[in-house]
Amino acid sequence: MRPLPARTPAAPNAPTAPAVPGAFAALAALVLAAGCAAPAGPSADGAATATGAASASAAPEYDAAAVRALAVTEADLAPGWRVTLMQPGQNDISSPPQTADIPACQPVLDALTPSKGSAGPLAEADLDVARDGDGGASLYTAVLAFRPGRAAAVQRGLDQVLDHCRAFASTAGHHLLTRLDTPTPGGADAATAFTLTNETGGATIVQRALVARAGDVIAVFTTLDATGRAAPEPDRAVVAAQLAKIGRK
Repeated sequence: MRPLPARTPAAPNAPTAPAVPGAFAALAALVLAAGCAAPAGPSADGAATATGAASASAAPEYDAAAVRALAVTEADLAPGWRVTLMQPGQNDISSPPQTADIPACQPVLDALTPSKGSAGPLAEADLDVARDGDGGASLYTAVLAFRPGRAAAVQRGLDQVLDHCRAFASTAGHHLLTRLDTPTPGGADAATAFTLTNETGGATIVQRALVARAGDVIAVFTTLDATGRAAPEPDRAVVAAQLAKIGRK
């Protein structure tokens, strides 16, 4: 997932979706960049290779249609929820790459402008999930399917970034990255939660993310607050419904 200034609905008949801040998309991209940048020892690489080879024949084939079928829909939620399937676009951000003053935090900034050669998911589906009456508040959800063994490696890489990166600066501003204690939701094999606070040009944007892995699929649930207050916890009912759907794959 690359950072986008806005996204458009996947189908002409879908309801018009709100613009998604590029900083939100960076959270899901952070998951991918962390996995790409995290070092792995020979034993870990060997184990991942062996696991992938052993399970390749049984692994499901993920394409865009298969992953869209894993994404939660309004029929999976209680009445009053709206789900818009978003169509990822192209990264048209032209700002030059930023450099973190702490090398261990560089993957966070690399996520904002991923290199073209970065390993990524086989397919993804991006959603805007909102409750009627909540105004502009949304729960942004990304469903990302990977090759066998890759999703677990991506989550380990994210954990390593969170273990070594707390606060850092760049020419883009000041950034705070904080791990949050979170239980592993039902239906997930592992979960990581964190907040990312960006202070740039006098504005403060706070984002909260829950990254949950089920097999070779990662679901990233993100909320955002642009007033400087804490971003809300992702709605537990939506999280549960999405993980239950992934678990039925």
